[in-house]
Amino acid sequence: MPRFSVIVPAYEVQPYLNDCLRSVLEQDFTDLELIAIDDHSPDACGAIIDEAAACDPRVRPVHLPENAGLGRARNAGIRRATGDYLLFLDGDDTLAPGSLRAIADRLARTGEPQVLVFDYARVDWTGEAVRNIRAELLRQGDPESVRQVFRLDQRPELLRLLMVAWNKAYRRDFVRKEGFAFPPGFYEDTPWTFPVLLTAESIAVLDRVCVHYRQRRRGGILRTTSRRHLDVFEQYDRVFRFLDARPGLAHWRPALFQRMVDHFGVIAAAPGRLPVRARAEFFRRTGAHHRRYRPLGAATPSGRARWRGLLLRLGARRAYELLRGADRLRRRTADRGRTAYARARRAALWLHYRLQRCRPVDPGLAVFAAYWHRGYACHPAAIEAKVRELAPGVRTAWITTPEYAHTLPPGVLRLHPGSAAYWTALARARFLVNNVNFTQGMRKRPGQIHLQTHHGTPLKHMGLDLRDRPAAARGMDFGKLMERVDRWDYSLSANRHTTLVWERVYPSGYTTLPYGAPRNDVFQHATEDEVARLRARLGIPAGTVAVLYAPTHRDYQRRYVPRLDLERLARALGPGFTLLVRTHYFHAPATGVASPTGRVLDVPGHGRVLDVSGHGRVEELCLAADALLTDYSSLMFDYANLDRPIVIHADDWDAYRAARGAYFDITAAPPGPVSRTEDELIALFAGGAWCGPRSAALRAAFRARFCPYDDGRAAERVVRRVFLGERHTLLPPVVPLAERRPAPAAVRTLPNVPAGAAVPAGPAGPAGPAGAAGAASPDRPAEPWTARRAGVVCAAPAAAPAALPTASPVTAPATAPTASLPHRSRPH
Repeated sequence: MPRFSVIVPAYEVQPYLNDCLRSVLEQDFTDLELIAIDDHSPDACGAIIDEAAACDPRVRPVHLPENAGLGRARNAGIRRATGDYLLFLDGDDTLAPGSLRAIADRLARTGEPQVLVFDYARVDWTGEAVRNIRAELLRQGDPESVRQVFRLDQRPELLRLLMVAWNKAYRRDFVRKEGFAFPPGFYEDTPWTFPVLLTAESIAVLDRVCVHYRQRRRGGILRTTSRRHLDVFEQYDRVFRFLDARPGLAHWRPALFQRMVDHFGVIAAAPGRLPVRARAEFFRRTGAHHRRYRPLGAATPSGRARWRGLLLRLGARRAYELLRGADRLRRRTADRGRTAYARARRAALWLHYRLQRCRPVDPGLAVFAAYWHRGYACHPAAIEAKVRELAPGVRTAWITTPEYAHTLPPGVLRLHPGSAAYWTALARARFLVNNVNFTQGMRKRPGQIHLQTHHGTPLKHMGLDLRDRPAAARGMDFGKLMERVDRWDYSLSANRHTTLVWERVYPSGYTTLPYGAPRNDVFQHATEDEVARLRARLGIPAGTVAVLYAPTHRDYQRRYVPRLDLERLARALGPGFTLLVRTHYFHAPATGVASPTGRVLDVPGHGRVLDVSGHGRVEELCLAADALLTDYSSLMFDYANLDRPIVIHADDWDAYRAARGAYFDITAAPPGPVSRTEDELIALFAGGAWCGPRSAALRAAFRARFCPYDDGRAAERVVRRVFLGERHTLLPPVVPLAERRPAPAAVRTLPNVPAGAAVPAGPAGPAGPAGAAGAASPDRPAEPWTARRAGVVCAAPAAAPAALPTASPVTAPATAPTASLPHRSRPH
């Protein structure tokens, strides 16, 4: 007997049916039967089902002799099902990868409930996925604060979810015992879903997107103009007959009545759903149902909803449509008013800015921003903090929106983008610091100093190199880009590779400051206790190896597409690992594990996946993580300063390089092991190669090339040079790599390492080179890295191999320079 019976009715969905069936059959949980029902479809659905059955014995084809409709087709599947649980999937929708495994795990953890409710995402014809707006109702939360298994009376808010059959798993013996079946007609899910939820003695939820609900441009039932939308009245008749037959459920009548009224309102307001000649009948029958089923003392909504409800109750079609027309007119008038106000405000602010530019430059004001106003972050944040320490006479202000205001430290003035105070500051501040460009409308004045910090070492093509990369440039105006570059007085660089790239792709007369990356200073100063506090705040279980997964943005993809099955990876790594998932800041994913809401996914008996995409300071995530897993993100250049393991997952390197361009082949000169497939990645961790001697040797070469100046004093050098005007000969000298002591990783040893396990010797003796993870120092003995796998020892860096691949003529100096000289970029 299979665990799941997945029932897929198909009628005129031939363009989508293959994707639907594959999404089920390619799940990593394989204990299932797929009952595919050809509802006498006139297209190729029947043939597609037969082809799938010929290729996979789990497919059970059913061909109905005549078109029965969606409800009766599902009933045919129920009669043939043998699985423990029933799931329904429409022929044009798909299951998200890993969904059946997640459902099976959740059912096991919650004691086999009669109904499990999971989430979905709407996927429109462009491919964009948007998660259910009421996803918060499915929170699982702390077992002590949120019921894990319950009756609907204990969590009645679930009635606010979309009432469909395909966002739930149903225990088959429960369905058979209660005799549930789908009725004919449109809106057949209504008299199925309400009785199921009201009757179930045990319900659980799964806070995960399991179904991708396709929003077709044309052809879907909800976009079809038909009298069959009047079937909704018979469906609610069935719901209330069900209530009348069960006096114990009578207390649900007010809630179901309100859901019915809301549903009628949606149908009435939906354009094109009802034929013109059917609208009068719809309103008459709406009024009749309202009078028939309205319970005594039913609450009356407030505001305009009250009037709409009253008109529906009276069946007053013309008055209802007049009210809707008045609403549309009101919205159009309001939109025009807002547009006129915005134009007038822009004109007033432009005049204000021009007047402020006539006032003297304020020598004691510095304005900072980062990532297009996304809060206090990156190099500008490190520099701002150092300004307050070394130049207390300089007042600092930060440009950001209210949603990021909490990231600002005390004493830093917040400037709202586009406000009068914002334009005043841009007009008068002596110091302007950003890791991207300021607005095109800003005009730098004589006496102002503009420091461009950038936000990472470039692997991908940037600036003028994007001229022949249309997928990445996306219509960029390179002339205006160069106008913004001409505003720069200083350009910050972390290594010689970066200097050469910036001066070529952003040609102008600025001075390059090869002082290092200020945001990485914290890596040399953080203590073991601070790392432990960070991990506790993030929810990383004590003693587990935290792996930070930070994928980058793909220019050849219009939306976020997960590159890894994180649940599978967590299961493979085991309970000794925690995955910290941080998506690129361009994305706010609505599906899968990663999202800005800080969701936690526990894989029973295995590992934990923790979403940290909403965490504002990536440096803190690096400190908390014992290893980095990335693809082509510039974060690898920063993380290398911690001298902890780095793994590169380059599953689409050729496509990425073709679309964006790259300055060198990261797979030929990586900071650690490279995987091309998910299986290879799992093997790297399972076998210990992710933190073995070869990994350490690659990392050492990478650090020598890309981390020559990141000694913990980069921000100080910038402030002394730019804000205090000190000569470069007086700046703090760079600490050589061999003398640096980066913050220690939290997990270095575990008790299940076999006694007497050999630790490979490094070039600086048994402990390896100084500054390495687990390296010896006068106050810290050498400690090997270990993973929660018996016999896998990740030791201190061993000697480098005889020859490491190189991908660029740029080489790092044998030792770090004692002082770094700023130099002028040659004007072009």
